[in-house]
Amino acid sequence: MKRILVYEKLRNFFKEVLIKGQEHNSGKLAPLHVNLEEGVVKKIQEMSKNTKISVDELTVIALKRFISSHCDYLNKAPSVSLDQ
Repeated sequence: MKRILVYEKLRNFFKEVLIKGQEHNSGKLAPLHVNLEEGVVKKIQEMSKNTKISVDELTVIALKRFISSHCDYLNKAPSVSLDQ
């Protein structure tokens, strides 16, 4: 029982840290259909289940982080906005 309470507190802490002050999937949304390795899909689904953060939300967080660390793929300097 004690382990479950500690787990819950940690899960809530990390959920708050991940999302605190951030809004994802706001504004106009567009579909993106991709094929992913089965293992990646299972891990994203497990993460969603454990954190109560939707698969869409986790995916957009991961993609935004990828975009911000690979701005060279866009031939641009880093930007704080995805609109540029």
